[in-house]
Amino acid sequence: MADAVFFDLDGTLADTAPDLAGTLNRLKAEQGLPPSPYEALRPRVSQGVRGMLGAGFGLLPDDAAYPPLAARFLALYSETLCVETRLFAGMEELLEQLDAMGITWGVVTNKAERLARPIIASLGLAERCACIVGGDTASRPKPHPDPLLHACSLTGQAPQRSLYVGDDIRDIQAGRAAGMATVAAAYGYLGSAEPIQTWNADRIIDHPLDILALLGPA
Repeated sequence: MADAVFFDLDGTLADTAPDLAGTLNRLKAEQGLPPSPYEALRPRVSQGVRGMLGAGFGLLPDDAAYPPLAARFLALYSETLCVETRLFAGMEELLEQLDAMGITWGVVTNKAERLARPIIASLGLAERCACIVGGDTASRPKPHPDPLLHACSLTGQAPQRSLYVGDDIRDIQAGRAAGMATVAAAYGYLGSAEPIQTWNADRIIDHPLDILALLGPA
């Protein structure tokens, strides 16, 4: 039986796309540009600011216009972190089941910790979540294993007895590098160019509650 389950945040634990897309379109309005359709933005959410500015402005991090727009995006986003963000259907029930089973669970995201923590708090999970590891918490973000290994250190869990659940290929790469069992969330944003079937995840799930069948016997 797994002793711990760690979740990516955006597109795995919670549907943060509405607030991120809304932030991008507020930024575009400030620049005198028309809004981008939500359907075009949602698949890019797991790529964070880079994905949003790429989808909305066609910018890459090396472009001169990128840093000031990224800073403004983050300033706007910090004002509306959890207005429309919600847990995915079935996630609250899953977390309740994990709590009842005595299984540790936490969040490991590439989102900055200063942004992730208020979202977790607004979702009412701060007291139950064993750890919140952001992209700037460990020395290197995912796909490096450092954030997941840091989560294990914080919670006293062994990677070999842990699951990592994510909706991006970087999540699976990080989990495998950390020695964890990996679960690809097909209900998430799936912004990677590579099809989910090619990520080499140990399992692919269509619904959060599918995780319960993967925990195995004690």
